[in-house]
Amino acid sequence: MKQLISYIKGKITYKEDSFVVVECNGIGYKIAVSATTLSALNETEDVTIYTFMNVKEDSISLFGFLTQQEKNMFDKLLSVSGIGPKGALAFLSDMTPQEIVLAILSEDVKTLSKVQGVGKKTAQRLILELKDKVKPEQITQQVFFEEKPIEQKGDKEKWEAIEALTSLGYSRTEAVQAVNACYQKGLTVEEILKLSFKKLIKF
Repeated sequence: MKQLISYIKGKITYKEDSFVVVECNGIGYKIAVSATTLSALNETEDVTIYTFMNVKEDSISLFGFLTQQEKNMFDKLLSVSGIGPKGALAFLSDMTPQEIVLAILSEDVKTLSKVQGVGKKTAQRLILELKDKVKPEQITQQVFFEEKPIEQKGDKEKWEAIEALTSLGYSRTEAVQAVNACYQKGLTVEEILKLSFKKLIKF
């Protein structure tokens, strides 16, 4: 199916745990995004979101990505039998495109199986169907969001807290959601982590 909307450029007017609303020419588009994309977006800023439109008999939904790289990986994941838009988004919430490519090329079923809602059989099928569609050089491409400068101290503390939580074994989705739920400008990394742990206990 050909895509009607390639991207939407506008201002973020609302954020939730799994989606953003982007206003473009007076229309607010609700767009489901990965946890990684969500954490990199700030309300009221102008952005370009690359989109995939999913059409069903009873609904039409948009999935969005901050970079074309993430969108391309989403398209590859969708080509795997048994993986739908929500499943592909789950992969990109827990792993960067480079990490997914590395796991496929190294046939790392264990890492791919850690993604929420993904079992061993799905991980094995993903490797089988994509191992000839990804290239080793994709691993060495610029790290996702590396170009995005950290302009505010608060952003730096936020990212450090997320990385600290993932290093402790929490998934990237859990870490991003917990930090986003309690983050305020001016907090230290230690303060963010203390508040995040309280949120993670409730998740």
